[in-house]
Amino acid sequence: MVKVFVPRERAEGETRVAATPETVKRLVKEGLSVKIEAGAGERAHLSDAAYEQAGATLVQESGLAAAFAEADVVLKVGIPTEGPAGHEADLIREGALLLGFASTHKNPETIKKLRDRKVSFAAVELIPRISRAQSMDALSSQAGLGGYKAVLLAASHLDKYFPLMMTAAGTIQPAKVVIMGAGVAGLNAIATAKRLGAVVEVSDVRPAVKEQVASLGGRFIEVDLGEAGEGEGGYARELTPEQLEKQKAVVRERVVAADVVITTALVPGRPAPRLITADMVEEMRPGAVIVDMAVEQGGNCELSELNKTVVKHGVTIIGRSDLPASMPLDASLMYARNLQTLLLHLYKDGAIHFDFEDEITDGALLTHEGEIRHKPTAELVGA
Repeated sequence: MVKVFVPRERAEGETRVAATPETVKRLVKEGLSVKIEAGAGERAHLSDAAYEQAGATLVQESGLAAAFAEADVVLKVGIPTEGPAGHEADLIREGALLLGFASTHKNPETIKKLRDRKVSFAAVELIPRISRAQSMDALSSQAGLGGYKAVLLAASHLDKYFPLMMTAAGTIQPAKVVIMGAGVAGLNAIATAKRLGAVVEVSDVRPAVKEQVASLGGRFIEVDLGEAGEGEGGYARELTPEQLEKQKAVVRERVVAADVVITTALVPGRPAPRLITADMVEEMRPGAVIVDMAVEQGGNCELSELNKTVVKHGVTIIGRSDLPASMPLDASLMYARNLQTLLLHLYKDGAIHFDFEDEITDGALLTHEGEIRHKPTAELVGA
């Protein structure tokens, strides 16, 4: 029987959990055994009793080392971290399967540890964006929550209304919102900003998203980059320096005139592209707001600071990396379903199987049998 272990997340600010009673029940039904650390779901308001009722066995802190050593599969939200029994990457048994976010740019040493222990690490942010993989696309499920919350944060910090207001005291013009990046986070941000009544303009390097932007009521900012900016798996690819400068020039006038700018531009396995420079912030009006959703990967805004809200040149810049974790219940429900689907995709006939002819398996496996399979990550860690 395949043994699954779900530890409590210990990264600062992390409130999510990698399994819920709902997904535990399904995994047990499929023939897997599940152990979960006591209190793992507490911050997402999921009780130990609910996990036990679903079929999981609780593990106390004193039993963590044994639970890691026995597990065939470890489910996590973030990459392994230091815990009460030692570093989780040292505790996972050799040859085990790990599912979770890798954030490789921040964790090269942990990636090396997992490689050396021959852990098969299925990094959820590397799952290709294809139709078959939609139900396991954790990057999208969490980004959607983040895009929604980013707009609410911007509205709460802005010094004016979002909607057009016609009152006896005169007319208040609607807020001008610029959203950079029309992936899942950007599309949810567009929809939320439009519901609040803002005028929304959107920049993206992929011309193919223009129809999606229009369907949500946004105006697409046209930038002629020559070659389309769409990379493998439906993600944006990294632009050349010349293309990046061209994009900045076209977008600049929209940004400096905006009341709110929300940046969501990410390239998997690479630092976030720098889209808003310090001099652009200086030209924005005092009281404007920037929400940098790419801050954890270095930020799209030059002046954003990780997990801080700062005011520069009169502009409020919000650099929170925990937006999905600020809604832990729904974030955990969605993320756990993503991991359940991915795990069951790899689980066949009572065992874990890796079919590298399968696009999902081939794309998601970051490390396997002592190798780093993802080329940008291999370059980053010097493999």
